Parts: sequence; C-alpha cells; structure tokens
Amino acid sequence: MQPLQSTQDSIKKINQNPLIFFLMLIAIIAAFAVFFNFVTGGDFLERTNVTVIISHIVWPTFVAWGICFLFACGYTDLSIGAIIVLGSFATCIFGNWYGYPGVMLGGLIVGTLLTFLNFNVFAFTEIPSWIAGISLAMIYEAVAVFLKVGKSTADLIYAEIDKSLRILGRLPWSIILLAAGFVAAYIIYNRTTVGLNIRAIGGNKEVAKALGINIVKTLLWVGLISGIFIGIASIVQESVAGRTTVRTGLTSIYVVFQPLAIVLLAQILQKRINIIIAVPICAVLIYAVFNLLTILGVPSGTLQEAFLGAFLILFGIIGQRGYKGVVK
Repeated sequence: MQPLQSTQDSIKKINQNPLIFFLMLIAIIAAFAVFFNFVTGGDFLERTNVTVIISHIVWPTFVAWGICFLFACGYTDLSIGAIIVLGSFATCIFGNWYGYPGVMLGGLIVGTLLTFLNFNVFAFTEIPSWIAGISLAMIYEAVAVFLKVGKSTADLIYAEIDKSLRILGRLPWSIILLAAGFVAAYIIYNRTTVGLNIRAIGGNKEVAKALGINIVKTLLWVGLISGIFIGIASIVQESVAGRTTVRTGLTSIYVVFQPLAIVLLAQILQKRINIIIAVPICAVLIYAVFNLLTILGVPSGTLQEAFLGAFLILFGIIGQRGYKGVVK
C-alpha cells in the first residue's frame, strides 16, 4: 500500500510541476504533428505549410492576449472583431499614404482608441459589457459601411496595402513581434500592480474595492492595454491578408471566434501553466487542426465553422467545470 501511495504522490507532483507539464505538452503537440503529417502524406510538416501555420497564428494570438485581460477583470467585449476591421482599414489607408510609420500608427491608434472608448462605456455606465459590446459592434460596422459607400472614401476601403509594407505578415518579423508581445503581456499580466488589480477585480469587485483598488481607473487601464494588443493584431492581420472586407449584421463577431477558442482552451491549461504562456501554444494547436482540415479537403465556411463552434462549446464546458456561481 505504501509503494502505491508513494507512486501516486510522485505522479501528482509531476503533473503539478509547470515545467514538466509544459515539456509534456510540447511532446504531445510534436506527436500530433507527426500523426497529422502521416495522415496528409507528408504535406502537414512541409516547410511551406509550417510557415503558413506560424504566420497565421500571430494576429489571433495578440487578440487572445487582449481578451485575457478582458476576461481577467470579468468583462466581455463582442465588438473586438469590428475594431479589428476598422484597425485594418486604418493600417492600409495610412500605410499607403505615409509608408511604414502609417502602417504602425494607423492600426495601433484605431485599435487602442476604440477599445479604450469601450471601457469608458463599461466603466461609467451600468450596461452589461456584452450588451454594450454588441451595440458598439453595430456602430463600428456602420462606420465601416459608411466609409465603403462614401464617394471620397470608397477607393480607400477597396484598396490593397502595398506589398512592401507587409513585412509584419512575413517571417521572421512576425515571430520577432510575437516574442516581444509575449514578453510585454507576461510582465504586465503577472509582474505589475495593474495586472494584479485587474485579476483582483475579476475575482471579486467588491472585495477589490474594499482593498482600495480604484475600479474605474483599473478598467480604463484594461481598455488601454487590451487596445494596444488588438491594434497590433489589426496591423498583422492586414499585413497577412493584404485587404480587409467590410462586415455587417454583426458578422464581425466571427473575427474573434478563433482567438476566443484559443483563450478558452488556454483557461483550461492555466491550472498548470500561466495563461499568457498557454495562449500561443493553444493558437498553434487550434490553427494546426484547421490547417489539417483544409489539407484534407474539408471546406471552410461550412464544416470548419461547425468544428470551431463545437470547440468553443467544448472548451467552455471544460473550462467552467467545477465553477460555482454565475458564468459571465
């Protein structure tokens, strides 16, 4: 009986060790990659395909990091997709006008300002964030439509960003940006007073207020921090795609489905590893699955979206298992 108990304790310690769990997770991902490569006849790990996977996880990862800060303080913003659309337009327009400074400032300013505006609405009104987010999404979509049909702006919206300005959509620059974003997100989330205050509000707003945390100020910080990540995501998304289409009828919400799936899966893993670390890992996992589906001929727009919806439900159920109280 004693040896059995000792073995169980050893296994438990291994599972609770973040480094060992991380290495086990990487080993599992590698095993799946080899399996996917076998299923696709060697196409999955072909150099070009691996490059595609890596390039396409960068902007969803930045969005996911932004959502991590939103969720950490207990808020949900469904207008992020519309903000990314407008930020991508700004990246293209100002990039074509002013070159690379326009690329950086266009998406970053629009993404940051609009997300910061959202959190002003959340902080100074009693409207539930998900309701306010939907309302703001419709407003931002209407702005995009107005720009699309306007005689003086239509050509700007239909334009494609100059290929010489799409460096951040290509390796190795996208990975360098991703590494810088990871360092910034990790430090802010885990090593700053603002990050601690954000998580305290998400844990219990009344207790956080009793401890002297300025709720409104902290929420505005969330809007600023999340806005920067979303603004960068807009820049990278436009750099990868080259052109962004206007979305109406709340279809902009679909833009955040993959980042949302990344965050929900990362929330499951955060019991073992830090959620900021888990996000890029989950981004690789999720995009690899959809890349596999594409190689196998599963059409996008139908079955792939059904798989994505199923993943969201599954990750949500697993992530909230054992949670007592109202799920926001």
